[in-house]
Amino acid sequence: MKSQRLLCSLSLFIANAVLVASPARADEPKTGEQIYQQTCARCHGPHGEGVAKEYGKPLIGDRSLADLAKVIDETMPEDEPEKCVGEDAAKVAAYIFDAFYSKAAQVRAGRPRLELSRLTVRQFRESAADLIGSFRASPAWGAERGLRGEYFRNKRFRDPVFERPEGPIDFRFGEASPLADQIDAAEFGMRWVGSVRAPETGEYVFNIKTENGARLWVNNWSRPLIDAWVRSGGDVDHRESIYLLAGRVYPLKLEFLKSKDDKTTKTASIALMWKPPRRVEEAIAERNLSPAFSAVQLAVQTPFPPDDRSAGYERGSSISKAWDQAVTYAAIEMADNVVAHLVELSGAAADAPDRADRLREFCRRFAERAFRRPLSDEQRTVFVDRFFQDSGKLENSVKKTVLFILKSPRFLYRELDAAHPDSFSTAARLSFTLWDSLPDRALTEAASRSELSTREQVVRQAERMSSDLRARAKLREFFHQWLKVDQVDELRKDEALSADFNDAAVSDLRTSLDLFLDDVVWSETSDFRQLFLADYLYLNGRLSALYGGGLSPDAPFGKVQLDPAQRSGIVSHPFLMARFAYHSASSPIHRGVFVVRSLLGRQLRPPPEASAPLSPDLHPDMTTRERVTLQTSPAACAACHVLINPLGFPLEHYDALGRYRSEEKSRPIDDAGGYQSLAGKKIEVHGARELAAFLAGSEETHAAFVEQLFHYLVKQPVRAFGIDRPERLRRVFAESGFNMRRLLVEIAVVSALEAAPEAVAGNF
Repeated sequence: MKSQRLLCSLSLFIANAVLVASPARADEPKTGEQIYQQTCARCHGPHGEGVAKEYGKPLIGDRSLADLAKVIDETMPEDEPEKCVGEDAAKVAAYIFDAFYSKAAQVRAGRPRLELSRLTVRQFRESAADLIGSFRASPAWGAERGLRGEYFRNKRFRDPVFERPEGPIDFRFGEASPLADQIDAAEFGMRWVGSVRAPETGEYVFNIKTENGARLWVNNWSRPLIDAWVRSGGDVDHRESIYLLAGRVYPLKLEFLKSKDDKTTKTASIALMWKPPRRVEEAIAERNLSPAFSAVQLAVQTPFPPDDRSAGYERGSSISKAWDQAVTYAAIEMADNVVAHLVELSGAAADAPDRADRLREFCRRFAERAFRRPLSDEQRTVFVDRFFQDSGKLENSVKKTVLFILKSPRFLYRELDAAHPDSFSTAARLSFTLWDSLPDRALTEAASRSELSTREQVVRQAERMSSDLRARAKLREFFHQWLKVDQVDELRKDEALSADFNDAAVSDLRTSLDLFLDDVVWSETSDFRQLFLADYLYLNGRLSALYGGGLSPDAPFGKVQLDPAQRSGIVSHPFLMARFAYHSASSPIHRGVFVVRSLLGRQLRPPPEASAPLSPDLHPDMTTRERVTLQTSPAACAACHVLINPLGFPLEHYDALGRYRSEEKSRPIDDAGGYQSLAGKKIEVHGARELAAFLAGSEETHAAFVEQLFHYLVKQPVRAFGIDRPERLRRVFAESGFNMRRLLVEIAVVSALEAAPEAVAGNF
């Protein structure tokens, strides 16, 4: 950092020295560059690179030349805006725009290079699960939903008298029998077996609610997660937590017993509940259950420090002591897991005469899967054979080998071979783009047969992989980031607005948004525009009481058609409208910033100074629109709010809870707004429906979505794959009818095949 500041100061000194050595005559007008160096460079750097402790970010953006000149005229420099106005502001704007600010200037600056990056936290966890999981049966997730239910006459759980798929598990038998003609109400057993899918990554709290005996196994057949087989006291809630990965399928078994030996309880009931991350406790929905058997999967429990997201997407661009320690602890956790399940994973029985050779072969395959390519003879000696040379316990040899492999840069870094790509690096780029994880067996075998050399071959693999649960989970997490709901842990509102807007309603709103996204993305057309234009919501009874739809209080989630004049896809989804609002009032500013940054992909400077919103109590007769207009009227605010406010005002029909309203302060809502495109075209919109229609058809929206999705999936600069790559991808997207799944495949293919060696040369 000191060297950067020194270099910046030296450059500024030289630039100013040049200007002093060759001063403009008093009657000679200054150039835009001269004005910039004298007035602006102290904060922005001689070449717009930024100055630490002043304005540290590069001076690049997407405003038109006219807009840039207007901002400079009205607000720059921040401490003395009167110093650069009129013709001087226009000259500075022209210089900045051509030298380094505009997209064209950035293109002239050269093609970005691929960054040497370690595995992100998500990539490490996903890779760990698939690395050890590759030695087990593949997870099963068929078309059936629910669990396989079995009914027994007694506590021995033999010879079920009845079987059927069931879910969710929520039964209240009272003093009756579950099958009056076959089972005695005094004693019976029930068992449910299958798999559970985790919708998000994080800590899950499972709960068996019962006054009887019950046991629950999750991702572990040898030890129950919850053992409440013998009742103790009157507690009917039995909770334990476990860390699970999004989109993964974990084996589950639940046993229940109503015993005639229990003289204190005559009734029988059982419910299987869970509390997923950022949700309230709820019954496990049928959509997250399967009767199919699934193998145990590793979910690394070691906590990691968060990854850098300063570029707008997660990158493994830095190595900290905390990250290195986390990798070490995670490697130890994984090595212990391998040794604990060594017979199962390696297939080498403890008494097998050739056990040493089989364990050595297991470690070779472990290394090849971790490194995403076959080992050379030299690598096999270094990473495997040398750990088996002494006569110690074979388990120790395996553990040392696994630890050495997992701490190797060949596992922890993805682009070590990028300068010399081959079919195995193609396979790795494809799998990390779609899954954030290692290639599976089918992809590895295709690489070994050199069947990833043509575009058609890679497209076939990408299409196969894009339907995998791992791809679905990764895409859902992208949408959470794109819509800025990934970091929302709670959403509190003024109880005076509605007592029904509680934690349970917020949890339901998350589910509503996820079901809507899944419905559009995984539909036959996967039409991006329908994210904006759809006139329906997913509601249950609880949400219907808040947002309409006429459902009964206990109705499950379902698609509800609403008045298209009142709802328009994500633009007016109540979760987003409540998310981008204040405690008791709407917020055109938050909603406008969301539209500008996330949906249109425009850049906004941070506000020059923090300021609290004007309290409604200070202006009781003003509407929210009027208060926001008053607050943002100063010139220092107007430079950005001339863009923000007109995109937030069309959403004023939605209150702080996201409910539709037609008036505020007994006056009709003024929902007029607009936008001036990058091409200079002025667009007028009224209300959410017109705003959504504009966004759905805007090339700026399409381009922003394409670029943000590319960065999230590939975690590399999109222009490292070609200066014109963003525009080429946007055209492909449009030609496909804005099919998001086809875009997913196209990005995967580009990342796998088109990272040219010259894009990475010199980086490593």
